[in-house]
Amino acid sequence: MTVNKNVILDLLPLYYSDEASPDTRTLVEAHLERDPELARLAEQGRARLTGPPPPAVNPDAQVLAYQEAKRQIANRVITLVTVISVGVLVVGGAALFGVMVLFFR
Repeated sequence: MTVNKNVILDLLPLYYSDEASPDTRTLVEAHLERDPELARLAEQGRARLTGPPPPAVNPDAQVLAYQEAKRQIANRVITLVTVISVGVLVVGGAALFGVMVLFFR
């Protein structure tokens, strides 16, 4: 059996995680020295293989965020309507009181 580029690419995760045997490490290093294109590909893949794992995806996270945003918007609308209503009542009450004072003087 010949060891080709695909075999080396399959061994790279073991090589980079230090789980490969010394013979496998020697084999991978020899191929990387002989094939600069393979060495470049291996170096590009190294960051993905040795970097931190991606965060776990919670499929309900977007739904929960949407529901929370919707609740906050509803609370703001209710607060705004309440403030405007109280303002209209205060201004209307003051105007009515002013008219009554002028009329019953």
